[in-house]
Amino acid sequence: MAQVTTSLTELDISRPAEGGEVGPLQSGWRLALREFAQNKLAVIGLTILAFFVLFCFAGPLVYHGAVLSTNLGSSDLSPGTGHPFGTDDVGFDELALLMWGGRAALEVGFFAAIIGIGIGALWGAVSGLVGGFADAFMMRVVDVFLSIPFLFIVLVVAVKYGASVLGLSLIIGGFTWLVPARLVRGEVLSLRTRDFVAAARAAGSTPWRLIRKHLLPNALGVMIVNVTFNVADAILAVAALGYLGYGLHYPTQDWGDMLSSGIQDLQNGYWWLVYPVGACIVLVVMAANLVGDALRDALDVRLRRR
Repeated sequence: MAQVTTSLTELDISRPAEGGEVGPLQSGWRLALREFAQNKLAVIGLTILAFFVLFCFAGPLVYHGAVLSTNLGSSDLSPGTGHPFGTDDVGFDELALLMWGGRAALEVGFFAAIIGIGIGALWGAVSGLVGGFADAFMMRVVDVFLSIPFLFIVLVVAVKYGASVLGLSLIIGGFTWLVPARLVRGEVLSLRTRDFVAAARAAGSTPWRLIRKHLLPNALGVMIVNVTFNVADAILAVAALGYLGYGLHYPTQDWGDMLSSGIQDLQNGYWWLVYPVGACIVLVVMAANLVGDALRDALDVRLRRR
C-alpha cells in the first residue's frame, strides 16, 4: 500500500468530539496555530518579543528622557528619579540608550533574517529541483561557506566598509542563508516527487513556476521556523560586534556597544551599565529561540501532541 503524505496546506481532521462524532475538517495551518497557542513557553516567548518591540519602537515616543543628549554634569548617576536606569559616563540616559540600542538590534535581526531566508530558500529550492551536477555543485558552495568562521567574516567586512543598520543587515543576511538553503533543499527533494508536482509538470509549468507556486509555499513551515532562529543569531552577532568595538556607534547605538562600555565601569560599582542591557540581550534571544522551537513543534505533524 502506498504511503499517504499530507502537507500543511491540505485538510486535516480534528480530534473526535464527545460521543464518538468526528468534528469538522480543519486546515493544517489552523491546527498548527492551535498547537502553538497551547504551548506555554511559546506564548511567553511571543509576549517577551512583543514587549521589546513596543519598548524599543513605541518607548521613545512616550519617555521624555529618550532624546539622546549628553550632560556631563549628570554622568554616572545611579538609578533614581529622573533617570530610572541611571546614566553612563558621559551623561546619556541608560533607559533611552536601551530603547534606541534595542531598536537597532531588532532592525538588524529582522532584516538580516529576511535577507538570509530569501537567499537560502531560492538557492535551496533551485538546487533541490534541478538535481544532478548542479545540485552537487550548489551544495558544495554551501559547504565551503559553512567552513568559514561566520563572525570573522562579518567582523572583517564591518571593519572595512563601516557599520550601519543596513550594512550589518546585508552582511549578516549574506552569511546566514546557508542553513536555510540546506533545509529548503531537503524539503524540496521530498516535495518534487509528490503527485501535485508531477501534475504541474505535465501541465507545462516552468521550473520557476514550480518553485514559486508549489515548492516554496509547501516549504513555508521550514522557512518560518528558521527565520526565528536567524533573528536570534543576528542579534547575537550585532551584540558581539558591538562588544568588540566594531558595531554601531553614536548617534546609532546598539546593545553590544553599551555592554562593552559598561564592562569598563563595572569594577567601579556601576552595575546599571551592564546588567540591564545584558538581561535585554538574553531575554530577546531566549524568546526568539522559544518561539522557534514552538513553531517547529507546531508545524511538524509528527511532533504534535495528540
